[in-house]
Amino acid sequence: MSEIRTDMPGTGEGRALWFREAGACELRSEVVAAPAGDQVLIEMLYSGISRGTESLVFRGQIPASEHERMRCPYMGGSFEFPVKYGYGAVGTVVRGTPELVGQTVFCLHPHQDRFVVDTSAVTCLPAGLPAERAVLGANMETALNISWDAGLLPGDRVAIFGAGVVGTLVAYIASRIVGTEVVLIDRNAKRERLAHALGIPFAHTDEISGEFDVLINASGNADALAVALDHAGQEAMIVEASWHGARQATLPLGGAFHSKRLSIVSSQVGSVPPGQRARWSYRRRMSKALDLLRDETLEALISGETSFVGIAEAYGAIIDDPGTLCHRIQY
Repeated sequence: MSEIRTDMPGTGEGRALWFREAGACELRSEVVAAPAGDQVLIEMLYSGISRGTESLVFRGQIPASEHERMRCPYMGGSFEFPVKYGYGAVGTVVRGTPELVGQTVFCLHPHQDRFVVDTSAVTCLPAGLPAERAVLGANMETALNISWDAGLLPGDRVAIFGAGVVGTLVAYIASRIVGTEVVLIDRNAKRERLAHALGIPFAHTDEISGEFDVLINASGNADALAVALDHAGQEAMIVEASWHGARQATLPLGGAFHSKRLSIVSSQVGSVPPGQRARWSYRRRMSKALDLLRDETLEALISGETSFVGIAEAYGAIIDDPGTLCHRIQY
C-alpha cells in the first residue's frame, strides 16, 4: 500500500485496479493529490471493461514494439507489469474548475475510485445520456473513427465481422446511413439476439452470400479477415479494425486479391482520419460519440455489472467469458 502524505492540502487516498502480472490483478491504494488550477478531482461512478484490448493487457500480449503507442492516458506502470490500465471512466467532478464542479463527465482513465486529471481530459455528458451507458464512450469513439476510415456511403453493401462492442457499434452507425445494406457477422449464435435488438441484420460466417463494397473486421480473428477477402467486390475496401497484439495473422493473398485490386487498410482511434482532421478535434469526436449513445437501445451492449470492491476477484472470469460485451464496474 502506498504511503499517504498529509502535508498537502486536499490530499487523500484512492484505490485502483492493477495487473500485477499476467493473469493476476489486485486493488491498490495510492495518493490522490489536490487538483491544481487546470485540473479536477473526480469521484468515479462507473467504468467499463473493454474486453478486446484489456484482455491483451491482462494476459501480457502487448508487443514490446507497441508499448509506447499503446499507453493510455493516466496509465500507471508499464506493460511489462505491474500496470494500471483502462479507458472508459464516468464520474462526478467534486473539486477543481468551478464550472465543472458537480458535472458528470467522461474521460479516459484506468479503473480507479478517485483521481485527478487535466480539465482538457474530461467531456461533460450530454443531456439525456445516463452515466451508466456513458461507459461506452471510448467504444463509440472508436466505432465512429472506423466508420470514417471505411468511407461508408449511402447504398454501400457493408459486412462487419465480429459482434463485440466495437463491431456492433460500427454496424449500428452503418445501418443508420440511408440506403446501406449492412450485415453483422459472428460465429457466436448468441450474438444474433444482440443484433436484432439494435435492428441490425445478422449472419453466421457460413451464411454470407454475395460481394460487398466495404468489409470491416472487428473480430480480432485473422480467419474473419480471410473470409472478408473472399467476399470483397471489385476494388472493395477491407478495413482491419481489430488489433491482434502479439498474435500473428496469415492471409491468403493469392486468388483474386490482385485481380480485384482489393485494398486492406488499418483503423486506429489514436488518429483522426485525414478527411476529418482539419475540422474534427479529439474533443469534438468524443462529444459526438457521447451524443450518439443517447439511444437507449444501446443498453444491450452492457453484459453485466460488478461492484468495484469485488472487481479484482471477478476480473479474470469476466475477461475469459466469451459472452462478455462491455462489463460495467459500479463504484
